[in-house]
Amino acid sequence: MHIAKDKEKIEARKKQLIDLTTDFCNQYITDEYAELSKKLIEKMARKKEVPFLRGKIENWAAGVIHALGTINFLFDKSTEPYASLDVILEYFGTKQSTTSQKSKHIREMFKLGHFHPDFTIQSIEQDNPFNNMQIIDGFIVPKR
Repeated sequence: MHIAKDKEKIEARKKQLIDLTTDFCNQYITDEYAELSKKLIEKMARKKEVPFLRGKIENWAAGVIHALGTINFLFDKSTEPYASLDVILEYFGTKQSTTSQKSKHIREMFKLGHFHPDFTIQSIEQDNPFNNMQIIDGFIVPKR
């Protein structure tokens, strides 16, 4: 019975988190970010110790958006889509330090970095400078 209760709590928190991030993405960024957020939250829910079971759900939602935004240059005004950190903090009612901590925790948990194969938006993936490179004998060289 204890395990069933845990699964119910995980599902309830996961749904809350997906709803929060989807609403934010629909309002301020893109459907693609909403899909990546959902994918990341579902991956978090499969962890042995589900991180979002503790703490304010808004902090985790802001952390998910911030983590994905960080690796996809969301905070760079020269990219599309663009959103400022202030928009995230205001929307979720979170503090910068807490949001950054959750984001860092998520990125470290899944080794998320720029051009991550599972969590990079299409427009950034197209601009990946490594798309036209290959490794030969330990050297990075152009594919041509």
